[in-house]
Amino acid sequence: MVTIRPYETEDLAAITDLLKDESWTTLAADPSRFDQAMIGSSPALVALHNGEICGYIRCITDQVITLLVAELLVDGKLRGQGVGGKLLQAAHDLFPSTRMEMLATSTSKSYYEQKKFRPFYGFRKTYAE
Repeated sequence: MVTIRPYETEDLAAITDLLKDESWTTLAADPSRFDQAMIGSSPALVALHNGEICGYIRCITDQVITLLVAELLVDGKLRGQGVGGKLLQAAHDLFPSTRMEMLATSTSKSYYEQKKFRPFYGFRKTYAE
């Protein structure tokens, strides 16, 4: 059984392990900075399977028009079992008037297409670039 709840700082170690397992090294490199990002995001939710954290979603929203998914990550052992869909739905349920948007990689693109998201194009740049 999977349950969804808001992120708490106590979840940081388990999520950092998931990030490392996925080789998301930039996010895992500075756990205190990542914790600040989670705390400052809304919604920031975790998925639990048998009481253990198995995924998370971090979003940014204006609460009216746009709900931007910054990250969505599910433990590789539980992918394909509906955890990601539950996280997406729980986040969108909090702000149902918004449109949900996200960036996808070439490997995650098919997942979002299967969830009936339509593609759109954007750009990304860091401050140092």
